[in-house]
Amino acid sequence: MYKIGIDVGGTNTDAVMMNEQQQVIANVKAPTTQDVESGIYDALDRILKQSAIDPRRISSVMLGTTHATNAIIERSRLAKIACVRICLPAGTSVEPMFTWDASLKAAAGSDYYYVHGGCESNGRPLAAKSLDRDECMHVLKQIQTSGVESIAVTSIFSPVLASYEEQFAQWAVEVLGENFPVTISSEIGSLGLLERENSAALNAALVKVASAVSGGLEMALKRYGIEAQIYFAQNDGTLMTLEYARKYPILTIGSGPTNSIRGAAELSGLKDCIICDIGGTTTDIGILVNGFPRESSVAVTLGGVRTNFRMPDIVSIGIGGGSIVRQTEEGVTVGPDSVGYNIVRDSIAFGGDVLTATDCLLASGQVVIDHPDCDQSRLEKVPPYVWQQAIAYINDRVQTAIDQIKTSAADVPVVLVGGGAILIPGGIDGASEVIRPQHSGCANALGAAIAQVSGDIDKMFSMAGRKRELVLEEAANEAKQKAIDAGADPATVELIDLEELPMAYVTSEFVRIKAKAAGAMKAMSAV
Repeated sequence: MYKIGIDVGGTNTDAVMMNEQQQVIANVKAPTTQDVESGIYDALDRILKQSAIDPRRISSVMLGTTHATNAIIERSRLAKIACVRICLPAGTSVEPMFTWDASLKAAAGSDYYYVHGGCESNGRPLAAKSLDRDECMHVLKQIQTSGVESIAVTSIFSPVLASYEEQFAQWAVEVLGENFPVTISSEIGSLGLLERENSAALNAALVKVASAVSGGLEMALKRYGIEAQIYFAQNDGTLMTLEYARKYPILTIGSGPTNSIRGAAELSGLKDCIICDIGGTTTDIGILVNGFPRESSVAVTLGGVRTNFRMPDIVSIGIGGGSIVRQTEEGVTVGPDSVGYNIVRDSIAFGGDVLTATDCLLASGQVVIDHPDCDQSRLEKVPPYVWQQAIAYINDRVQTAIDQIKTSAADVPVVLVGGGAILIPGGIDGASEVIRPQHSGCANALGAAIAQVSGDIDKMFSMAGRKRELVLEEAANEAKQKAIDAGADPATVELIDLEELPMAYVTSEFVRIKAKAAGAMKAMSAV
C-alpha cells in the first residue's frame, strides 16, 4: 500500500508518494493555480506519472489546503449563516459578529438570535436547567425560511456546560434536517464568549468551501481510479477524516506551516528545534516541541476577526523565493509582495522583467537552479550592490523572526525546508546548527503524509466531591474519543499532552484542563 500527501502553498502545490516504510518514492511540485483545484489535480497527475504506482495500491490521500483561509480573506464562497446565542436574560450588551467588518457580513450574513439559557462559571443556570422548546422552535422556524445555509450555536460558558448547545443542535435536526450544518462553539473554541462565538461562526461560514474541496478531491481521485481514504491536515500537525473536515473546516486553517514543521521533524530526526519553512511567498517559522508544533497561547485574528480556537505558534514574514526586490531611497528592500506561482514567467532569470529574491541568490553565484528556462547570464545586468544588499536584507529579516519566536537566548538547531530554502545558503546567528535535510523541498507534503490523527479538548471541569485523578482521567478519555471520532485507530490512540490550569476569579472547585491525544489512522485496504 502507498499513500500520497498533498500541500497547497501560495506558490506551489507539492505532492509526495510514500510506501509503508515511510520512505519517499516520488515528490513533485506543480504551480498553485488561482482556482487551487487545478493545481491539486496537476500535482496528483504528476506524482502518479513519476512514481508509476498502480493507483489501486494507494490506500490514503492527505491534503493540506489553504481554501478555508483564502475564502475568509477573499470574502468568497462563504455560506450564509445565522448565529444563535444562548444567553438570556443576560449576554446581549454586545451583539454577535459585532467586530466583523461590512464586507465579511455581506459575504456570510449577519442574522442572529437570542434564546434563554446558558450558565455561570460554576455551572449554575442563568435561566433554567434546560432550553425552552417553544422558544427554540420559533427561532428555528425563522431560520428555516430565511435562506440561511448554516448556523453557529454559542452558549454562555459552554466549556463548563455544553448541554444547552447540544440540546439546541438536536432540535435543529428536527426542523432543518440531518444534513443541515450546525456548529456548536464548545467543540471549536475555548473560554471567552465573543472569541468562541466568532470561531464557531467562521466555521459555519466555511462549510460550503469544505464541501466543494472535499467533493472536488473525491472526483479527482475517482478520475484516476484511486479508491482511498481521504484525510485533511489540521493546524496542530495531525489529520482528520473527510467527514470530520466537512464538519470542522476551520481546523484546516494554518495547516500548511504545521505540515512543514512535522515534515521537517521527520526529515531531520529532531523533536525539539526551530523550523524555518521558506516558500515562494512567505517564510513561516515555528517551534517543534516533543515532535509537535507549539500552540499559540494568544488569541488569533483571522481575516479581521478575533478568535480563540487552537492555532500553531507561527511567525510569518513576507520573504520568499518570489519576493520582489526594489531599490528605494532607504536602500534595497525585499517583499512583502511576491510574483508567487508566476516566478517562472516574471523573474529575470526566467526571462521576465521582475527582480526577485531568487534572482539575487542566483546572481551571487551561491546557488544554481536546474531548470530549462533558467539562464543566470540574464542577471549580469543586476548591479552587485543590489543583490548583496538584498541577501543581507533577507538574512536579517529571517534571523530577527527566529529571535522573536525563541523562548531563550540559547542557540538551538534550525531546520531549513521549503522550495525557497536556497535563500539562506550560509549559517544563521543564534542557531547551534543549520540543517538542510534531504527532500526538504517537499517537507510540507511529507508532513501531511506522515501525520497522525488527533483529538483535543480545552474545557472547565468541576472538582467538587471528585478525586483529581478521576477528573484528569475523564479529560484524557474525552480527548482520546475525539481522536477516534476524527479517524484514529482506537488501538493506537495515546495521550500526548495533559495540562491543568487553575482559573482566576472562578471558584476553586473548577479547573481548566487541556488534553490532546493522537493515534495512527485507521487501516484501509485499497481496492
